[in-house]
Amino acid sequence: MNVYFLSDAHLGSLAIEHGRTHERRLVRFLDSIKDKADAIYLLGDMFDFWNEFKYVVPKGYTRFLGKISELTDMGVEVHFFTGNHDLWTYGYLEKECGMIVHKKPLTTEIMGKVFYLAHGDGLGDPDRKYRLMRKMFHSPLCQWLLNTLHPRWSMAFGLNWAKHSRLKRADGKETPYLGEHNEYLVQYTKAYMKEHTDIDFFLYGHRHIELDLMLSHKTRMLILGDWVWQFTYAVWDGEHLFMEQYVEGETQP
Repeated sequence: MNVYFLSDAHLGSLAIEHGRTHERRLVRFLDSIKDKADAIYLLGDMFDFWNEFKYVVPKGYTRFLGKISELTDMGVEVHFFTGNHDLWTYGYLEKECGMIVHKKPLTTEIMGKVFYLAHGDGLGDPDRKYRLMRKMFHSPLCQWLLNTLHPRWSMAFGLNWAKHSRLKRADGKETPYLGEHNEYLVQYTKAYMKEHTDIDFFLYGHRHIELDLMLSHKTRMLILGDWVWQFTYAVWDGEHLFMEQYVEGETQP
């Protein structure tokens, strides 16, 4: 059995044309691996904006959430890491869909190797403005204030904010790889591994680039790309960790 890692689908994004097609592609991939997967780790920003209410479920995502529920009913572990777009989760994904939700980085052993798993936002990021905004997003007071708004307004606010953020970038894409000495996730990982020598693999999302670096004779770092443009994921079979791209009709995960 394999363990799969993917991130950054940004389902529901107003900046992505043909959102239903986008969601269906991800669902078909999940369906293609359901009999091969022991566990699936979703490393953040699977939704472009997700905010839960006590009695209201955000519109959309029904095919994705239904497939996740099918997987967990089959006994497949599905781990959901909150990202900077979908951190407002308060129990629905666990209770209704059976996912295991992580709101902080996780260090865990998977089939004999130690993995450090995180979305990646805020880890070593030198941008003070972003760090302040992230602190506000994680503030219980700010989260409470957001949920005092009617879902029609709060969801519209969140989705339009996310759309504006994406469209500020050229073609809606992230900055290309900046080099080992300029990527803050690489620098964060190098500093962290000095104090945590037992970790074999560091896996992140967030940056929307596909990156595979050997940082020492035993330590390897991967950034998983995304499911907006690249449709990339990592697979761990107990012996090898490798990156793949999902191409419909061709890929055999």
